[in-house]
Amino acid sequence: MTRLTRDDVLKAVGHADDVTIARIIASGATITELAEAQAWLANDEPLMNAGGPLATGRARELVDPVRTRTRR
Repeated sequence: MTRLTRDDVLKAVGHADDVTIARIIASGATITELAEAQAWLANDEPLMNAGGPLATGRARELVDPVRTRTRR
């Protein structure tokens, strides 16, 4: 498993402050888990309405920092 780098995070979420980047990297998540968190955020209402699973594990840990980043 390859840990996320600052460049990985910036490519995935665009511009982000250092604290958000550090929180995402500190989660220990992989690029795949970051992509899962982003997909869940982009599609949470349809997923929930269809009875889809909520994000879990490290992907779930990333939802809040990524959500915070996307609201700015």
